Amino acid sequence: MAELVRRGEVTAQELLECAIARAQQVNPAINAINVPMFANVRRHVQRHPPQGPFAGVPIVLKDLLANFADVPTSNGSRAWRYCVAGHHSTLVERLCAQGLLVIGKTNTPELGLLATTENRAFGITRNPWDLSRTAGGSSGGTAAAVAAGIVPFGSAGDGGGSIRIPSACCGLFGLKPSRGLVPSGPDYGEVWDGASVEHVITRSVRDSAAMLDVLAGGDAASHVVLPSTENSYLQALEQPLPKLKIGFSTESPMGGTVAVECRDAVRNVADLLQSLGHEVHEAAPDGIDTTRLSRAYADIYLAHVLADVLQIERAHGRRYAARNFEPATLFIANLGRRFSAGAYLRSRQYWVQLRRLMAEFHNRYDLWLTPILAAEPYRLGELRSSRVEEQAMDILNRSGLHRLVPLSQYYHISLQQLQRVPFTQIANLTGQPAMSVPLVWSRNGLPMGVQLVGPIGSDRRLLQLARQLELARPWFHQQPRL
Repeated sequence: MAELVRRGEVTAQELLECAIARAQQVNPAINAINVPMFANVRRHVQRHPPQGPFAGVPIVLKDLLANFADVPTSNGSRAWRYCVAGHHSTLVERLCAQGLLVIGKTNTPELGLLATTENRAFGITRNPWDLSRTAGGSSGGTAAAVAAGIVPFGSAGDGGGSIRIPSACCGLFGLKPSRGLVPSGPDYGEVWDGASVEHVITRSVRDSAAMLDVLAGGDAASHVVLPSTENSYLQALEQPLPKLKIGFSTESPMGGTVAVECRDAVRNVADLLQSLGHEVHEAAPDGIDTTRLSRAYADIYLAHVLADVLQIERAHGRRYAARNFEPATLFIANLGRRFSAGAYLRSRQYWVQLRRLMAEFHNRYDLWLTPILAAEPYRLGELRSSRVEEQAMDILNRSGLHRLVPLSQYYHISLQQLQRVPFTQIANLTGQPAMSVPLVWSRNGLPMGVQLVGPIGSDRRLLQLARQLELARPWFHQQPRL
């Protein structure tokens, strides 16, 4: 698209109108864009013709973290729905400097907490491949918009799989970069203590690499910055890839069952990797403690959801927060009021242990291949609280009886949820790069993404392998009949 503009075959205005027309055609069915910016971007193009290497290419932004000046950033919540950003985030600043045109912001579960994009503030985002299925979360709105052909890519964030899960659900490519590679400034030095990072969801490996060239590099707010390199991620795709040693596993690190189709998808890709000349063995990291892993991840919610709710309470009062947050969010925050800072720091120690375990694994294997989900994309409603559960949490929140709920019960419920999407959280706790690659479709015609995880700083190697897989088994032509 950028090349067409550079050659003068189309104008930025024409590309923009194509994207807006497609959004108006399909968004009523999928509810991907929750904050349209059509009028804003039309005025901007008329007054300031876009300049830069990607001038005129339309994109969307996830409505969480990716602040666009003078536009609300709702975080998928009624509590933030009208909170207007005072400035661009670093990520948005860098994208706009390339001449990219933002046509809207995309739906996300409240505070990005779920693996499905269903919230009270804006409603349900549907999977373009099957409108009865989830588009994933928390970047489900972006994934749905890209899969439906509105834009070629959109911004996304990943705190526990939120780039990889929606990419897997929607048949797209999604790379979660290494911790410290893409900044979240100027408002955050790191998000979720570094467990959450931002990047993009794309249809091609090429576009993901091109955008990583644009986004990589710390800013003044960054707590952790990977050493900079002059080597282009995009140019690296053309370089030869050495023979890799890859371990694959289909056993859930969170316990629970993994559907046969997900296991078969991984074995299918393992065979493909073997045929490409790589050495592939069934192997998994040793010593992962399911209980400690699930609790370490659940503790992020107790600490950070409480912090987010307290921010709104201090700005607008406790009654406002109680009226506008969803029952599950308030319930987690109320449990978090009993969770000490010391307990959280003790929990953080497992992140270090887990990083050591993964480092030992990568001493033996370059990459780790796993499923993304424990089943094909779930039906809407399966990954969020039921109406009865929400009513129960609402009663507990209002009456103060949440004080009687033991944290062990919360951990039990959290583990049950994590067992639905059990493979993605490890890379968030360790800071490793990981990607979802859309190489297999189910018998029902649904995407079945697989995950590849590498050691910290191996983003370039992952992209090179993804490009090799893309050439061996192209997926760009796979499009939903929406």
